[in-house]
Amino acid sequence: MAIIIIFLLGIGNFALHRAVLESGHPMLGEMPWLAGRMGGRATLVTEFLVLLAALLLVANGWTGMLWAYLIYSLLNGVTAWLILTRRI
Repeated sequence: MAIIIIFLLGIGNFALHRAVLESGHPMLGEMPWLAGRMGGRATLVTEFLVLLAALLLVANGWTGMLWAYLIYSLLNGVTAWLILTRRI
């Protein structure tokens, strides 16, 4: 069950990440290394590696990783909301 929850949270994280990259927020222009020539692909790869690590750890019995990934996802959600609504 934990693997399914982490996978679904991962889908949400990818969607939020992509929305932020496509938002055109001025902050992205200030960090060309983040959304430069590759269009943010490096950050999406990093997002994938975090998801993969969480899935592998949970599959090997580290059930506490579910809580860690849930907190990570909540922080991603709040940050994406702040960026997409132009509050920062």
